[in-house]
Amino acid sequence: MGIKLKPITNGFGAYASGINLSDKLSKKATDEIEAGMDRYAVLVWRESDISDDALVNLAERFGKLEISFLSKVRGKSGPDNKSLVPISNVEDNGQILKRDGRRLGSQIANQFWHSDSSFMRSVAKYSFLSARILPNEGGDTEFADLRAAYETLPNDLKILIDGLVAEHHVFHSRMALGLIYTPEEIAASPPAYWPLVRIHPSTKRKVVFPPVHIRSINGMSDPEARLLVTELLEHSTQKCFCFTHKWEKGDLVIWDNRVTLHRGKRYNLNEPRILRRITTMQP
Repeated sequence: MGIKLKPITNGFGAYASGINLSDKLSKKATDEIEAGMDRYAVLVWRESDISDDALVNLAERFGKLEISFLSKVRGKSGPDNKSLVPISNVEDNGQILKRDGRRLGSQIANQFWHSDSSFMRSVAKYSFLSARILPNEGGDTEFADLRAAYETLPNDLKILIDGLVAEHHVFHSRMALGLIYTPEEIAASPPAYWPLVRIHPSTKRKVVFPPVHIRSINGMSDPEARLLVTELLEHSTQKCFCFTHKWEKGDLVIWDNRVTLHRGKRYNLNEPRILRRITTMQP
């Protein structure tokens, strides 16, 4: 049996089935998933109750695993495999995270429109997010199609942003929420630089790339740069370019960070929400 895809919107997002993701994937199955990702950018697998080990094995079929910034700073907490990122408001001991802590603040920052690890100097390819425990309501994830967003940009904006390079920094969005970092912590986290217009390596489609981690744009004053990023974000996240995934326990969602933005939606922070994320890097 091969992959089955049911579009969520016209050309963006699809429900996927027909392949057991917990099994060792054949090359044919891997190629079918890659083709589905190139077409739809987000694939939603329902009732995929996948273990941590199986999730790691699955992701390894699609590239080298990233050790994320969050994994580097969390020390001994979280999963033993540091490629696995706990997207969670729960401590390892089962207690809800403190409302005034930086770890919960970092989780709340996921409610900004972002692309995973755009502040890293490697290109994040796919993210795999598995739902384990969910709140009674809220906590959905919204996705935006940066391919369609670029294609519908006004011509003057296309001309303006062509060739511009933005600086992305891990703490930029978190500091906007009031989280405080020392000069030493900031200096130890060098920025990454990415063009505002990117080309997908497989499909060759152009995308506009304005995630919230952008701190500045080369050759622009900060006020100009921040207004431009705001304008690009407002355009790219219009409802016509987006869909919202309402999580169910056991869901696994795979998305292409190179052509999408996403954000978590608000939920009751007193209720546990536990998901596992793993990200692969573009070769």
